[in-house]
Amino acid sequence: MDDPERIPVLVAGGGPCGLVLALELARRGVGVVVVDDKPGTAFNPQANATQARTMEHYRRLGFADEIRALGMPDDYPTDIAYFTRFATHELARFHLPSAREARARVAGLSGSWSAAELPHRVSQKFVERVLRAKAEEAGATLLYGWRLTGFEDGPEGVLAEAEAVDGRARRRFLAAYLVGADGPRSLVRARLGIRYAGSSGVARDFMGGRMYALYLRCPGFHAAVPHAKAWMHVTYNRDRRAFMAAVDGAGEFAFHTQLRDGEDEDAITEAEARALFESAVGRPVAAEILSRSAWTAGHALVAESFGRGRVLLAGDAAHLFTPAGGLGYNTAVEDAVNLGWKLASVVKGIAAPSLLESYGAERGALARRNTAYARRLADSLAWRPADPALESDTPAGEAARAEAGAHLAAHARMEFDIPGITFGGRYDGSPIVLPDGTDPPPDAPNRYEPTACPGGRPPHAWLGEGRSLYDLFGPEWTLLRLGPAPAEDFARAAAAAGLDLRVASPGHDGLRDLYQRDLVLIRPDHMVAWRGDDAAGAAAVLARAAGLPA
Repeated sequence: MDDPERIPVLVAGGGPCGLVLALELARRGVGVVVVDDKPGTAFNPQANATQARTMEHYRRLGFADEIRALGMPDDYPTDIAYFTRFATHELARFHLPSAREARARVAGLSGSWSAAELPHRVSQKFVERVLRAKAEEAGATLLYGWRLTGFEDGPEGVLAEAEAVDGRARRRFLAAYLVGADGPRSLVRARLGIRYAGSSGVARDFMGGRMYALYLRCPGFHAAVPHAKAWMHVTYNRDRRAFMAAVDGAGEFAFHTQLRDGEDEDAITEAEARALFESAVGRPVAAEILSRSAWTAGHALVAESFGRGRVLLAGDAAHLFTPAGGLGYNTAVEDAVNLGWKLASVVKGIAAPSLLESYGAERGALARRNTAYARRLADSLAWRPADPALESDTPAGEAARAEAGAHLAAHARMEFDIPGITFGGRYDGSPIVLPDGTDPPPDAPNRYEPTACPGGRPPHAWLGEGRSLYDLFGPEWTLLRLGPAPAEDFARAAAAAGLDLRVASPGHDGLRDLYQRDLVLIRPDHMVAWRGDDAAGAAAVLARAAGLPA
């Protein structure tokens, strides 16, 4: 074979994690090649919820509005509604804003939900198209229809082989780094011999064990269902537990049902698959199945290590979730955001390779936190087998529905009002975070207390006229100057180290009280690295926070 193609970074896997990583690298001028055995971006809906923190990163990258315009119509409600069956009794409903309402409300929110962006309900298939276009525009090379077949980490780099899915061509690469973002059956993780740790195969009445997924078109659904529209529909009955997300607001849905004992996923015919859907609806309704597949719920797994040598893991290759709370895709995006700036800095010679040790330290802890939260949410959703009287039009049935509705309403608040999970992730104990002796607030899923204690998300504020504080942050490092302490020492130290540092002085009342220091150093991934009232140690602060060579 010919000599290998020398590239800075090779990424296996072109899902959201691989695409965001490619974009983060390419926009920083780092060459990156992505291989993925699919013919293109996702056809199936897959993940259906982009959390607010992910939307803030899309805003940082310049395309949050483009993402928010995708999916369902602008005025389509994003309620979560619970039913005995979709067309029979409604048990509970949790109201959430449409995309239009989210845009109108976000600037008026404070406290736990003070954010540059609110969540957006959109299927992954739409998001991936934007991510692909942005990565290619930035200069990334995306090779769909190619699979990684092997690699070896050597003294000169990672020698990797890839082949076209049709077997007609092969390529070899010598990459400075290889990132496995190649999903739960990751070849990269398997070749490294890194195992998942945690719980798997948890048996529950719902969201535990084998699930059957249908991507379907049912334009008559809303006419057949005598309830207000919702984004997420969930059934609770003795016979057919299911959840279903609206995909386009015009009749396409992603439907998932728990397979019961004795239901063989390989033997289910298309007619039987439609019958599974009709059973959840509760009445006959015409539906066209676009795709169908089985998957396993009940995972809470995190890789024992996020890499070895020049080979790193990210996304589902590093952690596997039960999808309660929609945390898998969003955690994967933050992996890419965290790794992107660090890998670029190392490849460009700005930082020492030891900077990458902070990636596993920071993201491993977050993955364990988030998988544990998702497991708790799944346990709550499973609750207990439905009362046999639940669907009967009797006093006993009415009482059973009232009890179920109360539990499901409380569950909905716990699963879908999660600012603590969304914004409260922290990197305490990281080798590149400089603690200041203060303690962060408790980590609670449904409450977020804004704090500039180093290691967490910078507290957000609106500066007027729809301008977010985050919009003042630079494309790389930012020094917020909120008091009289001078910033010149940081500017000089950054220039000497080759760091792109923007000094931002918002001059806005209340920010000094919010951040509690004159100077605050914000990392490229919008996390607080350090804060203080004196810039005298600027060079040492930057050296540690940015992993600069000794």
